[in-house]
Amino acid sequence: MALQYKFPENFWWGSATSATQIEGAANEDGKGKNIWDHWYETEPNRFYENIGPETTSDFYHRYKEDIQLMKDIGHNTFRMSISWARLIPDGRGELNPAAVSFYNNVIDELITNDIEPFVTLFHFDMPLELQNQGGWEIRAVVDAYTEYAREAFRLFGDRVKKWFTFNEPIVPVEGGYLYDFHYPNVVDARRAAQVAYHTMIAHAKAVRAFHESNVADGKIGIILNLTPSYPRSQNPADLRASRIADLFFNRSFLDPAVLGEYPQELIDILNEHGLLPVTERGDRELLKANTADILGVNYYQPRRVKAKEYLPNPYSPFMPDWFFDNYEMPGRKMNKYRGWEIYEKGIYDIMQNLKENYGNIESFVSENGMGVQDEERFVVDKEIQDDYRIDFIREHLKWLHKAIEEGCNVKGYHLWSFMDNWSWMNAYKNRYGFFSVDLRTKQRTPKKSAHWIKEVSQNNGF
Repeated sequence: MALQYKFPENFWWGSATSATQIEGAANEDGKGKNIWDHWYETEPNRFYENIGPETTSDFYHRYKEDIQLMKDIGHNTFRMSISWARLIPDGRGELNPAAVSFYNNVIDELITNDIEPFVTLFHFDMPLELQNQGGWEIRAVVDAYTEYAREAFRLFGDRVKKWFTFNEPIVPVEGGYLYDFHYPNVVDARRAAQVAYHTMIAHAKAVRAFHESNVADGKIGIILNLTPSYPRSQNPADLRASRIADLFFNRSFLDPAVLGEYPQELIDILNEHGLLPVTERGDRELLKANTADILGVNYYQPRRVKAKEYLPNPYSPFMPDWFFDNYEMPGRKMNKYRGWEIYEKGIYDIMQNLKENYGNIESFVSENGMGVQDEERFVVDKEIQDDYRIDFIREHLKWLHKAIEEGCNVKGYHLWSFMDNWSWMNAYKNRYGFFSVDLRTKQRTPKKSAHWIKEVSQNNGF
């Protein structure tokens, strides 16, 4: 058959996940507590159906079987994360030998099966001990993270060549310090700005440590969830609303990560509201000298905005949405299970923006996916017929292909996720995987999309 959409040689086909979301074994083999373990113990009712991170999909004990399944469906790459609290239980100090063995075994198993491991150092899972000291609000935690990164490069850098400092660093800022959906459940824009800033200082220090550790042929970058901001109209007020939404939710991390500096307009807004973070001498040079080699792009949905209908209450806490209202565009295509718009062209617009404004940095789609509730409704002959997921992936890949044809430097596509995994407060409410996971037996069963992606990766197109 003639392929209509052929991807470049050695395109990265795979999926992504994180330690806390699949490993389980939360209290085994010397792992320290992270903020999720603690929050679940203290407020289990805030997690869907009271399911916490202690068992999840049990990758910790089943990684060999899972990696075999990845190979079976044509993965040549897989992005995982290291649990900081598993590797260094208190966040600083002694290494946990059981964790070193576990991650060595996973990395070796992937490589044996011709799957290249991509490793993220931090995916929302601050060690509890460090959070209790102030987390990303304090410089000492930045230093602890830098040491953790250095240890990881030393232990695994002989085999792992693609490293990522953070996954979606804006999410702990939004969730933990603005909108109360991550621990420590603080609503305080000043502290949010400090956390965001220190995260980027930690990123730059880890990039510097990486280049000092001389990982042969290695690259280090960051994973950002980019949500294009589309204005309701071309009216100047709507355009300004979309520009400021973009500043807060995209450029606040994209600019320092790739260009090594913050947008002046963002600095001005924070300054005007008395929210500028505390900085140290040498920070500016540090950011400028330690930019990302590679960028992972997580894309799920666009952000549509319009000018504010009403002025914000001056007595309420500062929020980014003082500057815009969300706009519900009539007739948009929706994933009704998640309440998210499906807009495939967004992926093309992001890549064009990276090409035009960010030096066409080497990038890949590090997450894209469709969460659906109660998928067992779609079982025919013991298989979930997730044609909606196949359509979702295919339509995004068409736009990605167009971006590549037009010169965007895109190297791969990773679905979120390989198998259904635990999703923070949502637990297992929405399922995302190529494989379903039975929570009682932990049995993995391929969905229709697993067979489809196998064919796509084997043909390097469709």
